[in-house]
Amino acid sequence: MQIKETQLDYSDVLIVPQASKVNSRSDVSLLRTIGRIPWTGVPIVAANMATTGTLNMAEALTKHMWLTCLHKHYSTNDLESLAKDVQYFSAPTIGMDTASQQTFYKVMEKENFFKFVCIDVANGYIESFKTLVKNIRSKYGDRVNIIAGNVVTPEGVEALWIEGADFVKVGIGPGSACTTRKMTGVGYPQFSAVHHCAEDAKNLPGFSGIVADGGCVHPGDVAKAFAAGAKMVMLGGMLAGHDESGGWEYDYAQGKSVPTFYGMASEHAMTNHYNHRPEYRCAEGKKIVVEERGEVANTVKEIMGGVRSACTYVGARDLNELHNNAQFVRVNNQYNKIFGE
Repeated sequence: MQIKETQLDYSDVLIVPQASKVNSRSDVSLLRTIGRIPWTGVPIVAANMATTGTLNMAEALTKHMWLTCLHKHYSTNDLESLAKDVQYFSAPTIGMDTASQQTFYKVMEKENFFKFVCIDVANGYIESFKTLVKNIRSKYGDRVNIIAGNVVTPEGVEALWIEGADFVKVGIGPGSACTTRKMTGVGYPQFSAVHHCAEDAKNLPGFSGIVADGGCVHPGDVAKAFAAGAKMVMLGGMLAGHDESGGWEYDYAQGKSVPTFYGMASEHAMTNHYNHRPEYRCAEGKKIVVEERGEVANTVKEIMGGVRSACTYVGARDLNELHNNAQFVRVNNQYNKIFGE
């Protein structure tokens, strides 16, 4: 048996400020050009969850040049209905199920402007998932950037890169609606997972980078993920509860619709999308009623403002310099909570 030394989450570290010649947040660019098929945008991604990876979310985030990984339950017609610019800033999602795969195959038979496909499973270490990634790369060659995951170790990243993944999602259990760590005892502290995987990824020829998936609670966590080496950062809970989010349900007690957020391995997700939970598996997610947060544009501006500000603290004019310049300190307390979060 091997026991690794203590690893870290975002709340365990802070970015150390240093001398900076970047005098204004307006001098910072958050754009990146990345991928086998070059894509230019702000590399912050709406998670491929039914409550965040929605068509409405994609249309809203396109205005800010963010990427949306659409949830896998949309039809071919749904995906084809998106405007060209929205397709450019969106990624269809497929899983191990035949239905989502067939939907994607049909979309790819026609002209489209999608630059990404998200191949998603909770456990990215299984052989059948690696085979799926390999088959998609073989089928489409250089026509699409593949985002695949999830894993939390450099070995997991390398294994998916070998099969043709351009980006690998890193994160098992850090999400606010995920209970995998509680139900299975499996996972890895997110900051350390991102840092270790990103460092190893620098040695993989032609690999585009990792996607830090899950664990971000505040804009500062997004900045820490980029500083740790993530090429993209995927958000779920931070984008829940908005006008463009899914999961709105009528609450008879309140007499109005309220926003919910649920994990895609939750009891609610399995019964809602598949009509039942198989007896051989447990739920590894939960459903939460969240606050109403209005238009997502306001949250987008807060997040980008926080990341830009982080860049000015370390003399970074872009995300690459944020990673190159950043130094971290381990902390016992991240901020003062006397008046709440």
